[in-house]
Amino acid sequence: MLNFECVEPRLSMIIQRTNIAQKLQKFRKGQISEEDFLKQIQQSLKGHITAQDRIKDKLISSHESGSNTFNFDLLETHRIYHLEHIKKICIDYRLRFLDSRFFKGELPACALSAIQELDSIHNTDLQGFKIMAPSKLFKLKDKDDPLLFVPMGNNYFYLVHQWGNDLHPLRKWLVWPFKGMVNLVLFTVLMSYLVTLLVPDGLFSKNNTTAEFWIIFFFMFKWIAAVIIFYGFALGKNFNPAIWNSKYFNP
Repeated sequence: MLNFECVEPRLSMIIQRTNIAQKLQKFRKGQISEEDFLKQIQQSLKGHITAQDRIKDKLISSHESGSNTFNFDLLETHRIYHLEHIKKICIDYRLRFLDSRFFKGELPACALSAIQELDSIHNTDLQGFKIMAPSKLFKLKDKDDPLLFVPMGNNYFYLVHQWGNDLHPLRKWLVWPFKGMVNLVLFTVLMSYLVTLLVPDGLFSKNNTTAEFWIIFFFMFKWIAAVIIFYGFALGKNFNPAIWNSKYFNP
């Protein structure tokens, strides 16, 4: 009777296992020589690097462009925004919406790849890039966290890529006083009232009266308002609606 347990080891010695890496290498060698293959790799990588360098140059020298040509059947609707939508968010969160040439942050490779992919999909050469980000990320001209957009025309913009960290969850409320003069006055009144409540009873007189409270409130209001005015003038601050698309440090 044939003993299969003895036959199997003998067969494994005769029939070697398949090394798939060797098969792959053998197939490649049959298609192209090592020298030609290395040249092909160099050309491919060189072309890729050149394309990304060209995109970087466009971003650095980007100026306003009327529109870009897109294949509308391939567009993602959730990436299309009107200028008014962008303006509203910039004002609410004290952001700026400027040409990409003013951006001083590092543009990640994924953003460059996203531009390259859009160029390829829509068979176009995108121009007029804009970025939405906090002021500190832009190289602003002195009179003395980002979203990358391209214009579509008629004040519509297409969101190409988003990168970096999300904004602080309280940023909208922290910059609320800078939305306009009314907001700033209300903020000053509220802060004055809260600071007045912190003044210990009997600090200025033995008897606490309503008149005394409002006198202290008035002085607190003047003090806080003076600090805010000095801070605003000293640092050249302005309200959100005035700076959202301004390229100047002190608009």
